[in-house]
Amino acid sequence: MTSAGNDIVCLNATDITRTKQYRFYSKILSNTEKELYKENAFAAIPFENFVWLLWSVKESAFKYLQRNNPGLVFIPVKFIVQQLRVPGGFALTKYETTKTEGTGFDDNQVIQSIVTFGDATLYSMSLMHNDFIHSVVNNNEDFKNTCWGIKTIERNDPYYQSTAVRSFLLNRLNLHFRMDDLAIGKNLQGVPIVLKENEVLPIPVSLSHHGCFVAYSFISRF
Repeated sequence: MTSAGNDIVCLNATDITRTKQYRFYSKILSNTEKELYKENAFAAIPFENFVWLLWSVKESAFKYLQRNNPGLVFIPVKFIVQQLRVPGGFALTKYETTKTEGTGFDDNQVIQSIVTFGDATLYSMSLMHNDFIHSVVNNNEDFKNTCWGIKTIERNDPYYQSTAVRSFLLNRLNLHFRMDDLAIGKNLQGVPIVLKENEVLPIPVSLSHHGCFVAYSFISRF
């Protein structure tokens, strides 16, 4: 199964008090995931960030699976994070730039996880700063063909977010595939697709935006 899935959470756009309330986080975290936080004693990650970390992993997994299962409904507690590995010496830092792009995650300090949904098992890489959490999923542990990007934007109204993330992705696609006439559309299920002269190209892409951040992921070859 070839697909793409990513999600970004702008932490400044979340409500910390609400996030820590059981009525809220119990809709996101399963009982085993609550124990996962306790057992691993994530001292470097506040509980509210842990909640949004798992949300971003689950949302990314949903997007990945939805491409090949259009009728899939996103119920966060049914996506189960089985493992979560935080790199040694991890510390939350401020995002000091306006744009980051990469292929794979070998040069980044990432939080790795495994998430399951029914019989499906996916792998996730997450970048976390004080400002945001960005997660990307794949169907195996090798992310060397996964391209991704994160960018800050000036406004957070929905139209501007949507326009900015498509422009951001298109610029990378044009450079990567050495084309200049690509376009981003949606299929009948609302899943983003790449078009060239109205023909759908087999390039799985994923878009996300929240607050003052936009992000993408796609598979680097087709």
